[in-house]
Amino acid sequence: MKYFIFLTLLFVFPSFLSAKVFSLLSPDGRIQVQVEIGENIRYNVLFEGTVVLEKSPISMTLSGGKTLGKNPRLLDSEIEEVRNTISSPVYKRETTPDNYNELSFTFQSDYGVIFRAYDDGIAYRFVSTTKKAFTVENEEAVFNFPRHSKAFVTYVRESGYHDDNMGNSGSFEEQFFKSFVNTYQHFPLEQWDKDRLAFMPLLVETAGGVKICLTEADLINYPGMYLNVRDRNNSVHGVFAPYPKSVRKGGDSNYHEVVTEREHYLARFEEGRNFPWRTLIMTKNEVELLDNDMVYRLASETVQEDISWIKPGKSAWEWWNDKNIYGVDFKTGINNETYKHYIDFAAKNNLEYLIMDEGWYEDGKIFEPIPELDLAELIDYARQREVGIILWTGCYPFKTNMEEVCRHYAEMGIKGFKVDFMDRDDQEMVRFHYETAAMAAKYQLVINFHGTYKPTGLQRTYPNVLTVEAVQGLEHMKWASPAVNQVEYDVIMPYIRMLAGPLDYTQGAMRNANRENYKPVYSEPMSQGTRARQVAKYIVFESPLSMLSDSPSAYEKEQESVDFIAAIPTVWDDSRALDGAIAKYLAIARRKGTDWYVGSINNWDERTIKLDLSFLGEGNFQVEIFRDGVNAERVAQDYKREIIRLPENREIVLRMAPGGGFAIRITSK
Repeated sequence: MKYFIFLTLLFVFPSFLSAKVFSLLSPDGRIQVQVEIGENIRYNVLFEGTVVLEKSPISMTLSGGKTLGKNPRLLDSEIEEVRNTISSPVYKRETTPDNYNELSFTFQSDYGVIFRAYDDGIAYRFVSTTKKAFTVENEEAVFNFPRHSKAFVTYVRESGYHDDNMGNSGSFEEQFFKSFVNTYQHFPLEQWDKDRLAFMPLLVETAGGVKICLTEADLINYPGMYLNVRDRNNSVHGVFAPYPKSVRKGGDSNYHEVVTEREHYLARFEEGRNFPWRTLIMTKNEVELLDNDMVYRLASETVQEDISWIKPGKSAWEWWNDKNIYGVDFKTGINNETYKHYIDFAAKNNLEYLIMDEGWYEDGKIFEPIPELDLAELIDYARQREVGIILWTGCYPFKTNMEEVCRHYAEMGIKGFKVDFMDRDDQEMVRFHYETAAMAAKYQLVINFHGTYKPTGLQRTYPNVLTVEAVQGLEHMKWASPAVNQVEYDVIMPYIRMLAGPLDYTQGAMRNANRENYKPVYSEPMSQGTRARQVAKYIVFESPLSMLSDSPSAYEKEQESVDFIAAIPTVWDDSRALDGAIAKYLAIARRKGTDWYVGSINNWDERTIKLDLSFLGEGNFQVEIFRDGVNAERVAQDYKREIIRLPENREIVLRMAPGGGFAIRITSK
């Protein structure tokens, strides 16, 4: 339901400033945006009466010397109150409230600016209504945080998968072609290395204790935003990759599309459009960051009328475990015998998919599976066992023949693609993601975007986009040095990266190691942290498509773990954050039907937490617990599974070992 309010709050400053200030409140009144229109457009944000973003200018410079936001001539302003509910069937909740107040400005020269205030943050976007072609030469996106603010920063790496978080990463141009993966550094904004870019989301902590997560939403046909701090101050600036003038195949095994020259502008358009939302999510209670919907709410509505064919679920996967199955009478590798074994494992455990990763085609010949494979036979074998096959592909071969590839493999019976090695977010590559989602939907194919930038809401517009990487997942444990603290990363990332959307973390390791025993082993990898932690991640981490990353041979020895994992849903009717502290621990509850699941993970400190499950209400409940064993600190694979009745006080107290966790399934009896 929408309510239109034509009263604009206007304050006139002294005439020599010639500025007008407009005010917008969130529905609960705790957040206020003040927009100043004078020689330029600036805004600031107050949270519970305290300034959390100081006056920050915004503008867009277009071709022909035109700058949106400079000397703006205001024609009209309007405040609109929106109270709405979004249907969100392939998500962490069935329906999503969408309540906000909106302040929109219309200016001469065919453009406008829209601000929205939610109870959990604010967002703004530029809108162009011109019918003429133009280019965007530059965008001024500045975020002036108060003094003494700190941030959790993910710098661009020195190389695609380098594990060292320190050091100079080269020119900005070099940093525009990297994987969007790194661990976090926590430091005052003044200590930002001005030569390095960071990718979003970025979490800023003010001295007053407000947590502000900066990201973007509804990024469809525009370059993604990197972040940089200049001159060691508290002013965070948006940085954008220029439009690619020429490209070639290259990179890893020629799977990439490599930019060889760039234009002087960021983006080009044939007519006006809506630009991405610049988004600030804010709270004093960091636990609320674990279950935020801002990016999903701001994304464009779905364009798919029929989504009944979209099938979320779990997948067997051979790449992480290096196809290491044993106790069989055939040579394992990229061949039909090996993949049939994975299909049998998936069928036995009611997994919806098998992902066939890199190696099923070579030299970019995406229509020619290697001679060792009979793909048609495998598809039929999987179909008979009700297992769908998802094919991995590098970006360049897929992009070059997108519709033909989708048509050909959909007709063969393939259910989707895992598209990898994009490693850019300039306008052309962002458009590629939208076009891939649309083309895949046309042929009823699901998509996993790996090797790419953070999600910005495309999963709402095209629900067949089931998951996105942009996360330092389990694959890094194949090569990460013991100095890489993946356990700590796991209890930072959900407060920041997971706000943007689903993540292809690829959990499920059956070889588990404590801090002293972990080492990188590429062909027989292990996880940092306990077995119970690995199980809990299927509840904690949001992803409509999740992998069982270890070998069927490892899982066959751990059937109790597999049974618990396989029963965990991947889309939910409701979700709620229960407890946590960033970089320390977290606990999340999710519901599917009448069953609730609770997942919790920990840093390297032993911890005991009390869960308040009073939200379950009246009734008798059975609680199945998969938790750290008494010796999990020494032997990380030690766990205990037990079934209890939920106490009348609706409280459960559980210990987590260092690097530990627990998973709970609650059923009504």
